Amino acid sequence: MAPGIGHQFMTQTYYRYLEPSDQTKGLPQPPLQLSYDPTKPTIALPAPATIEVNPVTVREAIEARRSVRHYAQTPISIDELSFLLWCTQGVKEISRRQVTLRTVPSAGARHAFETYLLVNRVAGLASGLYRFLALEHKLLQLDLDPALADKVSEACWNQDFTKLSAVTFIWTAVVYRMTWRYGERGYRYLHLDAGHVCQNLYLAAATVDCGVCAIAAFNDEAMNALIGLDGESQFVLYLATVGKRDRV
Repeated sequence: MAPGIGHQFMTQTYYRYLEPSDQTKGLPQPPLQLSYDPTKPTIALPAPATIEVNPVTVREAIEARRSVRHYAQTPISIDELSFLLWCTQGVKEISRRQVTLRTVPSAGARHAFETYLLVNRVAGLASGLYRFLALEHKLLQLDLDPALADKVSEACWNQDFTKLSAVTFIWTAVVYRMTWRYGERGYRYLHLDAGHVCQNLYLAAATVDCGVCAIAAFNDEAMNALIGLDGESQFVLYLATVGKRDRV
């Protein structure tokens, strides 16, 4: 049997096959954050340093970590959402090299992800689709279509807990932010970075009495279309649901 496409991807991204990257060619790096329509509403999030969370040790968070698909109907607070966003993509510093230093590791500090949110039950927020503006620590309101939750569930092969969660995180990859430095090998690093981000979400959720379930099974074309992505320069890479733990 001939090697499959997965094997081909791994072998063809060996260093010996890589061409010079755009960084080595002296081309300008892409922006640290995608631009957005300034006429759309934005919501300032509580400053992470002001948010109190439960005192959970790293060991306790790791020992308690499991995927949770059933949630209480209790909404999460906007403080808790702010904290989870900061833990998964929070910007601690913009260095003089014009890179962001964040709360998660990323290959070459490229941080190629944008975070979209399907908000179902967050106190003080209308249900709908939002984008996290990491540089400003704000939310950008995109779409309040009441049918959106059903569409996301359908795109995730009818995994209904995407619409029963308090919020579903949707991480998209801005490819050139990574390949500018690493060329085709950068696609490997996108997937590694996704693991870093989602694991931070699992561990941080323990401090706000929430459960998480990561989702990699989804219809790529359908999810990209819902967010308005071309599937090439930017695409959905990973999702995760979050909600208050159901103690029943």
